Amino acid sequence: MSPTSVAPVAPDADTAGAVLNVAAYRFVSIDDPAALAAQLRTRAEAGGLRGTILVAAEGINLFLAGADAALLRFVETLRADARFAALPVKFSRSAAAPFARLKVKIKPEIISFRRGGIVPEAARAPVVEPATLARWIGQGADDAGRRLVLLDTRNREEVAYGSFEGALTLPIDRFTELPDAVTALADTLDGATVVSFCTGGIRCEKAALWMRAQGLDNVLQLDGGILGYFEQVGGYGYAGRCFVFDARVALDPALAPLADVASDPD
Repeated sequence: MSPTSVAPVAPDADTAGAVLNVAAYRFVSIDDPAALAAQLRTRAEAGGLRGTILVAAEGINLFLAGADAALLRFVETLRADARFAALPVKFSRSAAAPFARLKVKIKPEIISFRRGGIVPEAARAPVVEPATLARWIGQGADDAGRRLVLLDTRNREEVAYGSFEGALTLPIDRFTELPDAVTALADTLDGATVVSFCTGGIRCEKAALWMRAQGLDNVLQLDGGILGYFEQVGGYGYAGRCFVFDARVALDPALAPLADVASDPD
């Protein structure tokens, strides 16, 4: 399923696990984050969903798990709001819910970066689709023959579980540390086509915008992140798994979890 597909299509429960999981985010202006957070909490609670919903003036970020009908209804209702009509959604399966409870939070940012002037809800950085990136990886260059640099915008704990082969990784523990780490690599990035990537796209989207604002106009973001790449392409050019922030720990290119146990409800 394409991460930019509008109709939510869940993977087959008979072959992939009993519990449906969804990851989604969208940068869009939210005039009243508190009101939206309250609405989403009510809908998620009504469906018995677990996970995390983050709401900020710059958009929403959510990770939820539950029964198919309830979770698909939640996505469909959210997409009925014009602001989220094209919400990219990534589905996966697990034998048990990887979240202990439902958490709905209002935040200054849906992903903390703390750099002024970066407004992803106003305009996205240019993207590269997973299939195109796979072709570039096979070629060792973009379609213009320009040197390709894959830039992992995640932290070192996540990278330890896997990354694209030959990717440039950063010695960071928090996303807010990325600007200093990238600045130190200016010579390496100069003259290359740089593709920033992360788990689901949210960090590499902000990172790409920030880098372009610094004058690196050759920076793209991987549309849908690693999970979108797994969904569309599989594991071509990727070594290991993709770390996720829940009880599944990490997903392989088939989106199967490393750990498939229920999160402790206490």
